[in-house]
Amino acid sequence: MSEGIVVIPTYNEIENIETIIRAVFSHETPFDILVVDDNSPDGTAQKVKELMQEFPQRLFLEVRAGKAGLGTAYVHGFKWAIARKYEYIFEMDADFSHNPADLVRLQEACKKGADMAIGSRYSKGVNVVNWPLSRVLLSYYASVYVKMITGMKIHDATAGFICYKRKVLESINLDNIKFVGYAFQIEMKYRTWSNGFNITEVPIIFTDRTKGESKMSNAIIKEAILGVVSLRIKKMLNRL
Repeated sequence: MSEGIVVIPTYNEIENIETIIRAVFSHETPFDILVVDDNSPDGTAQKVKELMQEFPQRLFLEVRAGKAGLGTAYVHGFKWAIARKYEYIFEMDADFSHNPADLVRLQEACKKGADMAIGSRYSKGVNVVNWPLSRVLLSYYASVYVKMITGMKIHDATAGFICYKRKVLESINLDNIKFVGYAFQIEMKYRTWSNGFNITEVPIIFTDRTKGESKMSNAIIKEAILGVVSLRIKKMLNRL
């Protein structure tokens, strides 16, 4: 068993899943992978099962009954990884918007003292490739908005490429996490920050997916806007 595991949630990622798995396993630094699939109708889980024969004890699969959202998929994966005592637990997308080569940099940041290392698009300017300007502005100003409401000094509050030390996730009541999209990413950072952990941002280049379909929706954006306010209120009332 490696000391780090990469949790990859999937729904209809048949075009990307084999390539991303092989890319993670190609690095000299060993990482295990847990795919949390929401019963994808395109055969994503079946492809993972096939690859598990090639990568025994390194590649794992959890299949859920149906599409239940990114946040709950990560929570499922976090609980699985905590139970197996992984020291470093990662979030990463399946679509290559996050470069698997940066996993090493995130883990090194945690080994050097960070409790949470964020793969940040905005800590050194704006490092986003192939996104329309409207999407860049939405993401960038969402982080500005989060800073204003919460007081966190994080440049990329909606980032989804993260390395956690296990103790961070053990400190959070994961059963209380209900958000699914941007709001989930914000809440995990806010709870980590509120618990006094050390957070660092590691600059990355984010590249929009070239295969498969984006899961972004207006509902996810609305959840994030309202969710930030609710988190701040809970913090003020000591109910976080």
